[in-house]
Amino acid sequence: EAVHRLLAPVEVMGGLMMVVAAGGLLVNIAAFAVLHGGDRQDLNLRGALWHVAGDLLGSVAAIVAAGIILWTGWTPADPILSALVAVLVIVAGVRIMRQSGHILLEGTPQGLSVPDIVHDLKQNVPGAAQVAHVHAWSLTESRPLVTLEVTAAPGANPEILRRDVKARLASRFKVSHATVEVVSAPE
Repeated sequence: EAVHRLLAPVEVMGGLMMVVAAGGLLVNIAAFAVLHGGDRQDLNLRGALWHVAGDLLGSVAAIVAAGIILWTGWTPADPILSALVAVLVIVAGVRIMRQSGHILLEGTPQGLSVPDIVHDLKQNVPGAAQVAHVHAWSLTESRPLVTLEVTAAPGANPEILRRDVKARLASRFKVSHATVEVVSAPE
């Protein structure tokens, strides 16, 4: 739309544009204020915030463009500022899409390293002889999940070992949901 209006300029009613953009700005400020108090770790909320921020920027750009048009009569200000806002919204959208895709494709959560988990559990959980088949992914950005197999050292109680592994994952790696399979060491 912005490119088309640059190539084939149309008459713009700057006064009406200013009134509509100012009304949009007020609505977008209210929406942003409502959303801004929420959990910033929530990807859905961040997406909604970026959406409202894009609308807010669009309203500001329209007000600036209307002012330029009313002051100078230079109508290309509107499509130029619209294109600039569109680029900013696209960049933010791509960032949100990447984060969503990482979760949907069950990528390992940022800050969680499978080799670190293996090393830490073997060093800090009594009775953990081996740790294998570790899989880490996210259900949401703030909810990492882990499944793993731990080989019990001879004489280790499997239930206590399972409890200790889950407790260590929760305290050290902030993993509140883990599925731990305990197997006996081969004799």
